[in-house]
Amino acid sequence: MTINIKGKLMDFLSPKIMGILNITPDSFYDGGMFDSNKKILKQVEKMLEDGADIIDVGGCSSRPGSKKVTKDDEIKRVIPTIELIKSKFNEAIVSVDTFRSEVAKKAVNSGASIVNDISAGELDPNMFNCIAELGIPYIMMHMQGSPQTMQNKPIYNSVVNDIITNLSKKIFRARELGIIDIVIDPGFGFGKTLEHNYQILNDLSFFKELDCPILVGISRKSMIYKLLNNDPKNALNGTSCLNTVALSKGANILRVHDVKEAKEIIKLTNFLISSS
Repeated sequence: MTINIKGKLMDFLSPKIMGILNITPDSFYDGGMFDSNKKILKQVEKMLEDGADIIDVGGCSSRPGSKKVTKDDEIKRVIPTIELIKSKFNEAIVSVDTFRSEVAKKAVNSGASIVNDISAGELDPNMFNCIAELGIPYIMMHMQGSPQTMQNKPIYNSVVNDIITNLSKKIFRARELGIIDIVIDPGFGFGKTLEHNYQILNDLSFFKELDCPILVGISRKSMIYKLLNNDPKNALNGTSCLNTVALSKGANILRVHDVKEAKEIIKLTNFLISSS
């Protein structure tokens, strides 16, 4: 299984790591941490040295109940950051975490190679056409509702089946438009209860039937710290535990705040599998 990133093939014989870089004041864990060029470059350098395959830049917080960010504010945060990263680390693969097609287009023109859309086109009906025009890999995540409403009593008939059905329809539509390289993300914490999240993780292997690389983003999320009665700052151990489970069930990309730890998980898991 591969995706084509501007002429370079990324295979998933070994899982990949997406390092999170939030240029936001209010993200649930790292909001406001990277508020200068020096801090941004230092963090990107660390993530790349620790083994990140992709740097995911986001300028619009999507935590439950987060305030809406205007398109102009998102552009002001994201575009200079991508340009800064590419000026210093030209070979770095950068994805842009946005649900807006205009932001996606400007980001790709500034050096991003992948679009990571939390809404899979639901919040911007022009997103699929934009991705088809840009000809780049597209990460489509399942979300019920919006960041402002998604945790208001999410309901499913069967959470795993409902998400697979939803994503399969999106994949079909994307393929019709000529979008070839698609990554799927079941959307842990985006319109799901605690129980829903663990049902999805337990049945993650079922998502393989969609025949796309699977991204798992559970890093320091409430599904970990609420169950352990701690907080995001103390959720690294739980993150490592659940990322190990995700790898065992077929995850191809881990989206994480802590790259070094994720790299170690992959190395240990790969060795375990090769020794069996």
